[in-house]
Amino acid sequence: QVQLAESGGGLVQAGGSLRLSCAASGLTFSTYSMGWFRQAPGKEREFVAVARWSGGATYYADSVKGRFTISRDNAKNTVYLQMNSLRPEDTAIYYCAATRRTVVGGNAYRVENLYDYWGQGTQVTVSS
Repeated sequence: QVQLAESGGGLVQAGGSLRLSCAASGLTFSTYSMGWFRQAPGKEREFVAVARWSGGATYYADSVKGRFTISRDNAKNTVYLQMNSLRPEDTAIYYCAATRRTVVGGNAYRVENLYDYWGQGTQVTVSS
């Protein structure tokens, strides 16, 4: 049974930092590309970042580029999202997701139905 468990969310002031973690089990982690998505209140879920399973490629939404960094530790079956310079508009539930599908180009990873497994989410609240 595949499980993705996010942690590290919380309340932080604008300009602060948080590091999210997503621990995976029940799958061969190194063969999955791992993504982060978020859903703000009253909005649709949106892509944040992805780390491909091979080659080390990463892709980011324009809204977080330069502030967020995705990384993965295959030995620990964990993907991270380091979030710096947080803004109130970053407030959302953050979800990690896993896909075995290999696609060309970063834009393809923005599509939710590409992903096979999802975590339950962790709340991030940024106060102004």
